[in-house]
Amino acid sequence: MAISLAAAYLLASQKPEKRVIAFWLLIVGNIMWIAWGWGEDAWALIALNVGLMALNVRGIFKNEHGAESPAAR
Repeated sequence: MAISLAAAYLLASQKPEKRVIAFWLLIVGNIMWIAWGWGEDAWALIALNVGLMALNVRGIFKNEHGAESPAAR
């Protein structure tokens, strides 16, 4: 959870580089939750975190393309 809190703090940054770091931290957190869910047979938790991880990957791409040109937003 500490990783998610750090990522949430960085997501509010004005700098695209910090937001990319935040998305990567969220992905690390997703992987950790998936590993825990796997050991506990918590399939709903695993499914949730796979979906959240997909959204975080999408966030990385949107952040990188948005940083290239302000009109892209």
